[in-house]
Amino acid sequence: MVLNIRQALVTSAVLAAALGLVATTSISPSWSDEALSLKGKRIGVAVVGTQHFWDREAFNGALDQVKALGGEPVPVDGGRDNQVHADNHDILLANKVDAVISILGDAAVEPKFKALKDAGIPVFTVDHLSPYSINNTTSDNYYMGTTIGRYMADALGGKGKVAVFNAFEGALRICAIRTQMWKYVLQDYPGIKIVQPELAEAFANAPEDARKKTLDLLTQYPKGTLDAIHVGCWDQPAIGVVQALQETGRTEIKVTALDAGPDTLEIMAEKDSPFVANVAQQPRKIGATSAMNVARYFAGQKLMPQTFVDVVPVKGPEEAKKVYEQLGYGKLH
Repeated sequence: MVLNIRQALVTSAVLAAALGLVATTSISPSWSDEALSLKGKRIGVAVVGTQHFWDREAFNGALDQVKALGGEPVPVDGGRDNQVHADNHDILLANKVDAVISILGDAAVEPKFKALKDAGIPVFTVDHLSPYSINNTTSDNYYMGTTIGRYMADALGGKGKVAVFNAFEGALRICAIRTQMWKYVLQDYPGIKIVQPELAEAFANAPEDARKKTLDLLTQYPKGTLDAIHVGCWDQPAIGVVQALQETGRTEIKVTALDAGPDTLEIMAEKDSPFVANVAQQPRKIGATSAMNVARYFAGQKLMPQTFVDVVPVKGPEEAKKVYEQLGYGKLH
């Protein structure tokens, strides 16, 4: 019975996505969205950092949408320091903004959110669940995790040994969801074994860090003893993983990850790339949607606790080329 429930859960999500139903999409704009405005409003937009493509795109999407709605964005950038990001909310509080959009961050932001709420300033989050947030806008991380689990299992034919980079499962809720749902799917594939210990990637210079750790891994697992490497929360480390596999002639090992920014889609699109599956997010749309939710809130519309923005599964080089174009990154030949 447990197996059937799991299969039904995954199958229903796939069917909904194929039919364009709401399981993986954002909320539909209401008839009154055309009249939404942030005119006269000053909206703080705080981001943990802009070094990573996803963070930068979400930040710019929120800024651009606030401007498009007639509001004045007040941007602050944490420089990828979680405490600086948290303290930047004090700046927004002192500036008496009308609302705050906060992108990512760890538990250090929670007392800052409380202070904003106590001052009557509504908080909207991106990829950060908080009891002080009116709404959190995010990708459907549950769907991302289950989808990449199925795609990897298919690529392996249901059996093999897999190494996983999993540094952030215990630190970030979105990473925990993605990795745990990936593992949940693999419970239905007893022929797939996750090798221990799991690897921990570094955020700073992630591709080079993962390249070196993959080279070390390959010395422990000679050809024929390792079948795949998965990056549990994002995909910048996968760039280094692929480099290590190519350097050592170990491209029989399959690589999977999550995010599918333009740089990793380019790698996937290469002929015979070991990078076989990914799930693309739309960070600019996520940031813009959060700004729209701020306007909906001020217009008196009811918001759900979370808004889920579409994700796009990617399998193989041809799909990578199509998604690259679909998401507006250009064309790959």
